[in-house]
Amino acid sequence: MKVKYATIIVENMEKSIKFYTEIMDFEVDSQYTPLPGVIITLLKGQGDAMIELIKNTESEIGLFSVGIEVKDLNTTVKELKSKGAKITMDPIPITVGTLAFLEDPNGAKIALIQHN
Repeated sequence: MKVKYATIIVENMEKSIKFYTEIMDFEVDSQYTPLPGVIITLLKGQGDAMIELIKNTESEIGLFSVGIEVKDLNTTVKELKSKGAKITMDPIPITVGTLAFLEDPNGAKIALIQHN
């Protein structure tokens, strides 16, 4: 498993992009609107990990989850369930692959993603 990104729910996308690009030296990798009212911006810094900024009206502002890339999501979810992990969302298809969620003992959200 490889940490791929941290997802942050933002109130103001423009201010957030300005902060991460002008102050933190990240670069905008891509931006898209997968659903009406939802804007996602991916920012790249050094190394492979990215920051994913999401503006929507559904989630609380702040750190939303840590994203971990896996090679075989279905097998990984089965293995984690067998070890007692709390899977909060079984694998579903998304634009770039397949996504599932689990929680650590503190309630922190972990997104597992298998890219196409």
